[in-house]
Amino acid sequence: MRHRVEGRKFGRETDARRLMMKNLVKSMVEHGQIHTTLAKAKEMRRFVERVVTYGKKDTVHARRLAYSVLGDRSLVKKLFDEIAPAFADRNGGYTRVIKAGFRRGDNAPMAIIQFVEEAAIAPKKADAIKAQDLNK
Repeated sequence: MRHRVEGRKFGRETDARRLMMKNLVKSMVEHGQIHTTLAKAKEMRRFVERVVTYGKKDTVHARRLAYSVLGDRSLVKKLFDEIAPAFADRNGGYTRVIKAGFRRGDNAPMAIIQFVEEAAIAPKKADAIKAQDLNK
């Protein structure tokens, strides 16, 4: 019986699975959304939500915990300065998973996982595009 056993295994050993989740969370913080399999998106959601909650606390301890997952100071800075303030008045539910059809090679169900407050997170990207347009 598998009472209270959580998480998916993805056919990987523990270390590889943990590293895969860390890399997916890093990509999510860096880009704002990811295109991946549905199972990975649903599993990754737990880790992203936890990291955003760290960002909302904004203490030294929370920064260190976020760094232990992200492993990059620039991503920690982005999390605490841009992403977490957008969710200051929200108690969880920071991400959405949108089904995106099936992968061509093996017919695996695909999904897009993104932050709910995408407009609040990505204005700098829009400003950069406007700046490029003005330079042309």
